[in-house]
Order: sequence, then C-alpha cells, then structure tokens
Amino acid sequence: MIKIQVIHGPNLNMLGHRERKIYGNISLLEIDALIHAEAERLGVQVRIDQSNSEAEIIDLIHSAALQADCLIINAGAYAHYSYAIRDAIAAADLPTIEVHLSNIYAREEFRRQSVIAPVAVGQITGFGYNGYLMALAEAVRLASNRPVVSGPPSSTRS
Repeated sequence: MIKIQVIHGPNLNMLGHRERKIYGNISLLEIDALIHAEAERLGVQVRIDQSNSEAEIIDLIHSAALQADCLIINAGAYAHYSYAIRDAIAAADLPTIEVHLSNIYAREEFRRQSVIAPVAVGQITGFGYNGYLMALAEAVRLASNRPVVSGPPSSTRS
C-alpha cells in the first residue's frame, strides 16, 4: 500500500483562529479529516503530523524517508528560510510536494521565495485546504510511478 506523509509546520495548529482573511475559517483538524477521507477514497495510507519545532519537522522528514513513499509538506514560515528543512528533504530522497494555503507570491516580499521549492517536485499554493487534496492525488501518482528499491542504499558509486 502506498504511504504518504503529510507534515504541517508552525502555526498551522492555529488555523480557524489566525488571520481568517488569509487562511479561512477551517481548522487543522477539519483539514486533516478531509485528507484522511481523500486518502481512504484513493486507497492509500496517510500519516499526518504537525509541529511548531524545526527540529521535530526534520525528525519527521527523516522518519518519512524510511517509511513513506511520498512527502507532502506545508512548512509554513520555515519554507522561506529553513535550509535545515530543505536539506532534510533533499537527504530523504522522497518525492516531495510543497503546499501553501495562501498564494505566497501575492503576499509580503519575504514570503515570495521558498528554499524548499528547489528540492520539491512541485508546489501547490493559493488553493486553501484544497491544495492538500490536490497534493495527495499527485503524491499517489508519483508514488505509483516510483521504482521499488529493496535493501539499504549502496555505498558504491559507478
């Protein structure tokens, strides 16, 4: 069975309460329920975690590298400056989809760059919670087309 890891970053636990004009009225629990329902419809397993801690997000990415077929991440503000999260995604070598609820390119200047985008296969931005559902469908497609590798990675190079 395809396994998808979803990681919500800092302040997303405040959805439904924070900046409703930007993020809407839907809570993170409601978004997670929608993701779980869509995963069930697609016949895939999904694990969802949220953390306000950069270190914990990195640990979740490392864990996903061993357990998941694809990663969906909304790193929140960390997307704009966390090279540590960017490097963890690169090291995980998982197809990764970056999601943002708001259109980061229509917001403040500092939000218009993502250090994660260069190591992600794609980015979905500006579609609210539907961005997660779009990412889930694409994650299934990516994971379905991913070659199966057995055993630990080889330490030899050709």
